[in-house]
Amino acid sequence: MSDDHEEEGRAARLERIRAWLSQARFFAEEVYSSRYRGAIARARRDEDDLFMLLVFSEMMGVPNPAAYYTLELQPLLLERFHDWHQRMGMERSPLDHFKCC
Repeated sequence: MSDDHEEEGRAARLERIRAWLSQARFFAEEVYSSRYRGAIARARRDEDDLFMLLVFSEMMGVPNPAAYYTLELQPLLLERFHDWHQRMGMERSPLDHFKCC
């Protein structure tokens, strides 16, 4: 009977230690990555911009060897198209048949 009680106590202690270590790991990662958060966000945005250009390049008259594969992604990215073309310096949509502004 006491062995079961001791085992439950050990399991509870072990669970508390795991939870504490998990929280400590989270805080350590946040402290480490906080300096680089802006650079990581810029790099991710640049990567997304390049991907958008790849997906919509055929529609803008730029030859795209991967047009067949990126065609099915266009409906998924249309919601973000307006922000993207403005970030690229185009005041109006560069696509004749798609007006988002």
